[in-house]
Amino acid sequence: MTLRSALLASLLLLGATPARAAGRTPYGGELRLAHTGPAAPTVPALADSPLEATLLGLVSRSVCQLTPEGQAAPALALSMSRPFPQVVRLVLPSPAQAQALVQAWARLSSPEETSPYRALLFPLRDEGRRLSATGDTLELTLAFPWPDQERALCHPTLAPPRSSAAALGPFSYSTTTAQTLDARLSWPPGRPYLDTLRARATDERGLARLLSTHGTQVALGVPPDPGSGTGAALYATYLAWSPRRVPVEFRQAVENALDREDLTRLFVRGPAEPMPHLLPTALMPRAAGPRPPRPPAPSGGRQVTLLHDADNEDQRAVAERLQVKLHDQGYTVALTALPRAELRARWAKGDYELMLHSLLLPPVPGPALAVVLDAAGRKDLLGVELPRIGALPDAAARDARVRERALVLAPTLPLLPLYAQGLALRAEPEVGGLVFDAQGLPVLDGVWLAPAPAAGGSGGRR
Repeated sequence: MTLRSALLASLLLLGATPARAAGRTPYGGELRLAHTGPAAPTVPALADSPLEATLLGLVSRSVCQLTPEGQAAPALALSMSRPFPQVVRLVLPSPAQAQALVQAWARLSSPEETSPYRALLFPLRDEGRRLSATGDTLELTLAFPWPDQERALCHPTLAPPRSSAAALGPFSYSTTTAQTLDARLSWPPGRPYLDTLRARATDERGLARLLSTHGTQVALGVPPDPGSGTGAALYATYLAWSPRRVPVEFRQAVENALDREDLTRLFVRGPAEPMPHLLPTALMPRAAGPRPPRPPAPSGGRQVTLLHDADNEDQRAVAERLQVKLHDQGYTVALTALPRAELRARWAKGDYELMLHSLLLPPVPGPALAVVLDAAGRKDLLGVELPRIGALPDAAARDARVRERALVLAPTLPLLPLYAQGLALRAEPEVGGLVFDAQGLPVLDGVWLAPAPAAGGSGGRR
């Protein structure tokens, strides 16, 4: 069985019409894609919304990709194996790519890095800072048992930067125009079915116009409707605060003011759901529990500053809503919008009072908890919690342990979960084989175009 079969073949048959499922999936054609994201995201750790991760994943993939069933299938890597229980072996397409990947991961896990996704490499010896490649082979030695390491490596933020020598994806930018991507015939899992993909960035109004005039065949980032496909809601937004600058009663003041259902329904666009627990519902089904009693609002006024992502309209709307609701709890909240890179730098330094933090969590509870703990400023807990989770050989037992610990740890963290989002997608009827992976991202290299019917009713090639 080929690598393409491992990830796509069965999925394409499931997504195909009965007539197409019995025949050969056609290669060729050009797909028109429109979206509301940036034209060309570059740095994976900062292009971490579902839309941005999808676009970057066209030209730069991590070493593996998670199937809808949650299994790791090689992508950038030619193969993944465990020659020993504490060693993960990766074989890359070339020695240069293996070395470039080592450098990219070493930067991510360095003490100066401003990304909470470094927690995905925490189970590695020295947290991945001293990796070395032998030819095209990279061996990752674990510091403690961590059966979920392979699946953690599939996270989109572990892909090499687009400018890196290791960057490789199912498509490559055309030399003629930045909006055109050509199929990479040598893509290890198998070349995409399409020949060409034309990506167009626009705003919401432009996207609505393209949809109404059939000017695009696939639209990403659209408001969901009954005809939309939606990926798993794993893009989680939290309200973080600095314990050194904000009083301990702040958490209760926010809980008094917060209605997550109202917040999500009225102020968050796209497919979204309230997040009452530390992890999204996809990873941590809701558990009923008594609501803590509401003490009276604190007396006296206090001024605080809430930082949010300047490029995230949902964060802006939520920040404005929190500003109003916290006013009733005795807080005067000033809002400051920052570019994502500056926001993460302020987070890494602890230079903030309040901050909205949006994270693309892995679809695996253990690695997801690791990212959240690091985002909460409690990296010290990783060395306590992760070895105990990883010591459980059964996956169901590990997931149960994560959910139990998430409930226990949540009240102790300066991080309040708000809502989780997925990626909405609409496609024209001629687009076939469109599925979402376990991360909640569409697998566009598996898309094919149905042949247009020829005059007289017989089928013909598009």
